[in-house]
Amino acid sequence: MVAPPRLDRITVAEASRRYLATVEVETVRGVLSPATARSYTRDVTEFVRLAGGDRVLDDVTGPDVDHLLVRYQSAPDARYTDPGRKSGPGRSTATVNRFRQSLTRFFSHAVRECWVQADPMQWASPPAKVRGGLRTARTALSAGAARSLLEVATTDATSTAQGERPASGNRGARTDQDLALRDRLVVALLLVLGPRVSELARADVADVAREPDHTRWRIHGKGGHVRTVTLSPPLARALDDYLERLRPVLAARRPHDTDAQRALLLSWRGRRIDTQAVRDLLRRAVDKMPPAYRREATPHALRHTTATLLVADGWDVKVVAELLGHASIATTGVYLDRIEGELTAAIRSHPLSGALGSPDAPAPREPRKTPPEAPRTARPVPAQQVP
Repeated sequence: MVAPPRLDRITVAEASRRYLATVEVETVRGVLSPATARSYTRDVTEFVRLAGGDRVLDDVTGPDVDHLLVRYQSAPDARYTDPGRKSGPGRSTATVNRFRQSLTRFFSHAVRECWVQADPMQWASPPAKVRGGLRTARTALSAGAARSLLEVATTDATSTAQGERPASGNRGARTDQDLALRDRLVVALLLVLGPRVSELARADVADVAREPDHTRWRIHGKGGHVRTVTLSPPLARALDDYLERLRPVLAARRPHDTDAQRALLLSWRGRRIDTQAVRDLLRRAVDKMPPAYRREATPHALRHTTATLLVADGWDVKVVAELLGHASIATTGVYLDRIEGELTAAIRSHPLSGALGSPDAPAPREPRKTPPEAPRTARPVPAQQVP
């Protein structure tokens, strides 16, 4: 009979050090993204500060975790220096739940390594529900707003290709900083394929296979998962314009930077584009939209837009989940936002909406005896064929 493993009673600080070393290894192997690793590091470091580094990890109980979460939530959120950006003091419920998820992963690792006899998270209070949903900036655009955003980006790129300065551009801008071809490609990829902003920033030239008939993009997603999507002909042409006309100019500015030579998307200085640069270029594109459609939007909002518009058009949720890189369609369901106007249209088209009528209206006619139509079903199109 095999003896049970022996408990290693180490301190909170030592457990944190060993765990974060494992996180670093998983990041190098590609199991975790750099952004996820930074989040785990930040949260576990904060846990050490709240719990006390000299305390034995096995002595932390469920009520102790609840007390730590309350202290964490009551502390000011350092990300918001402007009080107007936040509705109340302390950290939001969503931020606390993210911190709790980091602790759950940390203690699961501690159980496997025999640093604790039992996971204290199972005796902690359940996470609070997030009320109010996402901020408007992170929700889906309507079909008209998405089309307007894409038209703005396309117009600027067309003007640049013809040697003209966009009408909405800055007259004092330097011509060597004109990145309209790159910005059009980024906006189009975000709207049509819905990648994560981190996936877009990590993309390399080698991830794109360009052939005469089709162009494929291997997207490196979360947890080391890789999915391959085929670009539609308009997307492929936008990619060709950027790779053939703009990227060589940008890459020549840093010829000895190996990471820049690999990167697909470059800044005007020739470095690999980062996630903040993607958010900035999207904000500039949104500012050029007509006022009727203009509203604050993030790259995550365009990911919601991709999912919502495809499902509204009749695409199967499983196809959309494959396109977005979701392991479960339940996750995709969270991305399906209600677009304003759809509920009104559904009520107007309800089969009984015209049955009430007005008191002076004539009686409704008897329906004609026609054979019923076959029920419509969603189109099970593979994710590679998304236009």
